[in-house]
Amino acid sequence: MRTGLERLLDDPRRWLGRARVGLVANPTTVDRRLAHAADLLHRHPDVDLRCLFGPEHGLRGSAQDMAGVAHDTDPVTGLPAVSLYGGTLESLSPTAEQLSGIDVLLFDIQDVGARYYTYAATMALCMRSARASEVKVVVLDRPNPIGGVAVEGGGLDAGLENFCGLYPVPQRHGMTLGELARLYNDAFGIGCDLEVAACEGWRRSAYYDECGLPWIMPSPNMPTPDTALVYPGMCLLEGTNLSEGRGTTRPFELFGAPFIEPEALAAELRREGLPGVLFRSCVIEPAFHKFRGERCGALQLHVSDRRAFLSYRTGLAVLAAVRKLWPESFAWRTEPYEFRADVPAIDLLTGRPAVRQAIDGGAGLDEVVRIARGGTEVYDDGRDKALLYE
Repeated sequence: MRTGLERLLDDPRRWLGRARVGLVANPTTVDRRLAHAADLLHRHPDVDLRCLFGPEHGLRGSAQDMAGVAHDTDPVTGLPAVSLYGGTLESLSPTAEQLSGIDVLLFDIQDVGARYYTYAATMALCMRSARASEVKVVVLDRPNPIGGVAVEGGGLDAGLENFCGLYPVPQRHGMTLGELARLYNDAFGIGCDLEVAACEGWRRSAYYDECGLPWIMPSPNMPTPDTALVYPGMCLLEGTNLSEGRGTTRPFELFGAPFIEPEALAAELRREGLPGVLFRSCVIEPAFHKFRGERCGALQLHVSDRRAFLSYRTGLAVLAAVRKLWPESFAWRTEPYEFRADVPAIDLLTGRPAVRQAIDGGAGLDEVVRIARGGTEVYDDGRDKALLYE
């Protein structure tokens, strides 16, 4: 299997001509020998690389979640390193001035297959800006690490668009970033000059460990492909006062809070008959983030059958179970979340306030999942046309 980056490096002139080039990148932007694209393109005689752009966590990937990153000079290439994740909503998009010195904007970042993961939003905002500046966008595609078959979740109610969900695609969207770019461009009407350098040899059914590629952490709390597998459901905990495992060695697989009694929670979740997953009682003490240094009753998710596992359903089940067992202690997050303070974070993640209301009202899991679905008509109509792989 070969990535879009490796295909471009075979013949840069085929993709770039003699264009002035910008590159949106992070630590995952490497070839199979772990050489970074910024370094490879900078020294390539047929590539005129002018500028680098870094998403959330930064070009070289050192910043934690929701931590603003400043503009800088890349220490390896000496090129300008423009941050696309500063302290304001406006900082998320490249400006006309920042794009004025390039003709083609390359985008090459490993996604994890979940709507919340902000790199897809960065890509969409780059596409919007590129259209306005008449700059071509070339997406160098990479596999969806949790496969391109399973789809879970629902869309976004009007007015809930946010950096964790610019468009109403499901939480587990079952597409690569290159395919999402095509969907955004055509079905959602961005309309930029877009080309996708597709992977060679990737099958939709393949998970990351079947691709023969090294795993580079796409962000500080995405240490393994196993993390990516549980993330479409367990990221929902960011919208609550539960620890989603940041500050532990297995974020999103481990979760807990000081008020949780692990055995009681495990028993409640087992009653739901969730497929492909086992729950292990444990204790965590996060080294940072929520409940830093506090002893928390916790569970660890162990995925026993990844093709049967329903990540989003499992995440909703965790929220409903904790809300049911500890209604006085459980709480929805009220602090600002990804540049929005006007609605609860959980509504931005689920895309539907009715999901939160159903959980608060004690609805059964089947009803909560039913409410969480739907609202994906544009995605449903446009997906097949955007797909690139069998």
